[in-house]
Amino acid sequence: MTTDRCSPHIDHTEEFATIIGLYVLGKISLGKAAERAGVTRWEMTEILTEAGVEVRFGPQTMDNLEDEVETALDIE
Repeated sequence: MTTDRCSPHIDHTEEFATIIGLYVLGKISLGKAAERAGVTRWEMTEILTEAGVEVRFGPQTMDNLEDEVETALDIE
């Protein structure tokens, strides 16, 4: 799958790097990273994999679990 990395939700490369950095540090979940980047979870997984980042599946902490639930409830 080819990902369009020119999402209108990402204005700057620095912002995208920050999102990846927060994910790597465990500060945000995969779902939250995708939401902030304006892409799907599957696209975010591909982006992280291509960047050499190990993708963590499932919540790692209670905060991550709460983020995942919040993100899921926001899906229309």
